[in-house]
Amino acid sequence: MSELTLEPIYVVLPVFAAAVAAAVTTPMAARLALYLKIEDRPGDRKVNIRQGIPLLGGLAVAVGSFAGLLGFFLAGAISPADANKVLGYVIGSVALIAMGMWDDRFYLNAWQKLPIQIGCALLVIGCGFRIDYLTDPLMLTTYELPAWISWPLSLLWIVAVTNAMNLMDGLDGLSAGTGAIMGFALSVICWQSGQVVGVVIGLSLMGGLLGFLPSNFPPARIFLGDAGALFIGFSLSLASMQGYRKTALLTLFVPLIALAVPLLDTGLSIIRRIRMGKGIFDADKMHMHHRLLEREGSQRRAVLWLYLQTACFSLIAISFSQLSPVMAGVLLLVVFALTIRMLRNMGLFEVQGESCEESDASDLTEREVHE
Repeated sequence: MSELTLEPIYVVLPVFAAAVAAAVTTPMAARLALYLKIEDRPGDRKVNIRQGIPLLGGLAVAVGSFAGLLGFFLAGAISPADANKVLGYVIGSVALIAMGMWDDRFYLNAWQKLPIQIGCALLVIGCGFRIDYLTDPLMLTTYELPAWISWPLSLLWIVAVTNAMNLMDGLDGLSAGTGAIMGFALSVICWQSGQVVGVVIGLSLMGGLLGFLPSNFPPARIFLGDAGALFIGFSLSLASMQGYRKTALLTLFVPLIALAVPLLDTGLSIIRRIRMGKGIFDADKMHMHHRLLEREGSQRRAVLWLYLQTACFSLIAISFSQLSPVMAGVLLLVVFALTIRMLRNMGLFEVQGESCEESDASDLTEREVHE
């Protein structure tokens, strides 16, 4: 990676700083959440049944991540040319976190949040986060995408990934742990691609999440909240856009594979709700983590299983980027077939029996609280 010539210590220190800053800030965020009454409100569509769990964990993660970015800047990893991108990312993140905090306190529906998400996405696209080049894997001809394709495609990607992580945030420690794994994987992919901004965003996010995770792992003492889940998704969407390696069409699937768990869960949720005649933003308890909770019997085992699944997809994504286009295409087909089989075995293509599964998941959660 020619642009990032730092010694290993200057990469480790910002990540460590992010973790420490997040760990120190987490208790403060919890006290602030309780003071502002930003607490989780258990309901029929939620797994958590405990009252009074603070919801400002995302604020601690963001503080840690920004501390990591500052560390990379002081270490010289962020050049003046890249500073505009990083500044756009920080401003967009702050806006999303503010919206998420308001949602956690007063509630906003999906259509009310969407314009703000689009605005934040357009901001970072204007700062340079764009899918703007693709290369034909057969003729090896590189095509520059016109703005009327590049901007909508980039906008769709950012909003989709941002919301995918928010929808996935259903079990203690799930979004934080899987986000840290994906952040590391995307950092490696960006390193391979020579994309400095993706590296520093991914590693800073990973550090912030690792510092926060001990307080969020089952049984959680603080939740990410809407603010935290949106921040994680937003960060991962931008890191993945940097890491798709503007050299071959098939390499656009690399970040897709790294983000496979939340994106598959979101896609299946949309299809399932359409088949059931529901709105695509209607909540249910048929997500991947709900099915795993039913099968595994405890949040901790379900979360660890999803950590393993995310790590496997991330390793495949890292290896995928090093293969020839033909081998990458074959591997992609194999991964797709195995994934469909796995999802079918988990019952994620079914649309019946929701009410039964909801009561089962609720019973399991009640048992966990007393364990």
